Amino acid sequence: MTTAQTNHAIGVLGMGTYLPAHCRSNEEVAALAAGVTAPWIARRTGVLSRHIAAPHEASSDLAAIAVRRALAVAGLEADQIDLIVVGTGTPDEVGSATACRVQALTGASRAVALDVSAACAGWVFGARVARDWLLADTSARYAVVVGVEVFSRFLSPRDRSTLVLFGDGAAAAVLGPVPADGGFRDFCLGSDGTGADLVLIPAGGSRHPASISTVEDGGHTVQMRGQHITSYVSSAFPRVVSEVLARNNLGVKDIDVYANHQPNPVLLTNLAEQAGLPIDRLIIVGDKVGNIGAASAPYALAAAAARSRLKPGSRVLITAYGAGLTWAGALLTWTGAPVHHQASGDWQESDGTDMSIILI
Repeated sequence: MTTAQTNHAIGVLGMGTYLPAHCRSNEEVAALAAGVTAPWIARRTGVLSRHIAAPHEASSDLAAIAVRRALAVAGLEADQIDLIVVGTGTPDEVGSATACRVQALTGASRAVALDVSAACAGWVFGARVARDWLLADTSARYAVVVGVEVFSRFLSPRDRSTLVLFGDGAAAAVLGPVPADGGFRDFCLGSDGTGADLVLIPAGGSRHPASISTVEDGGHTVQMRGQHITSYVSSAFPRVVSEVLARNNLGVKDIDVYANHQPNPVLLTNLAEQAGLPIDRLIIVGDKVGNIGAASAPYALAAAAARSRLKPGSRVLITAYGAGLTWAGALLTWTGAPVHHQASGDWQESDGTDMSIILI
């Protein structure tokens, strides 16, 4: 690695998203999960629909499509990428990094490929890794950071607390040099391993290897202590927002867009109101896609750009919090990156044909 002082910053050069074709409605969820109705789900969570991967689609497949779209709008070829970082809690397999699968699928043969396991905060953790990598290594110029989840493979129909919330999707960003007054200005990351048991997939690793009993006991599905997680998010959200603002001598009205992880829209909106955030600057995507884990925050960022909510110089505060426990905040100055964003309502094709738009 060659290090040197730089006169530029690292920011977002292009973004791409991907949602699987099948959209699971609240009515469909209610038919699977005992004790809930479609109006109850909407009222309690704000989630109206979520996308479900096809049987042949793994996390790397979703991620690779999002990466290709991000590269296309950034005007780059895959072999120009020096680093691929994938944030996911639902990897293709326990063994090799999902990022290596994404490298192979996209043809990014020169890239170093690695995963970041920080649950729903994974994309922000990955962005920190990529930003620092590119600033420190003068031989590296471009990185791709992607958040992706295929939660649907790990949900139990008997557990309404997870079935109503989680969906599948991917969002990717190409990172590279931008003017010195733009790009990622600050990161605030943290972890508390004493809460690792609050939400996890307990079986399939070295502690509880796969067996007949782990399958019968539902150990390969997401286990979440809902009330504890709600309390954690309710504490983490204002704390991360306050810390990033204080470190940068900013107030809540100095932020143009809040692009956050979406545990559920009702909770996120309530927490934002309690923290005194201008609600009209809060980007909500969880109503259409549910909680897509590590993809949630970058998907919200892409949606903000696609909705023309960002312009060069806009300040964006990105926050995320997830299993581990992990939390993350990032302050980003937008530099006008193009976005290839697939959002519910932008396309109607049942086969997943992309009908999205490119906004510059």
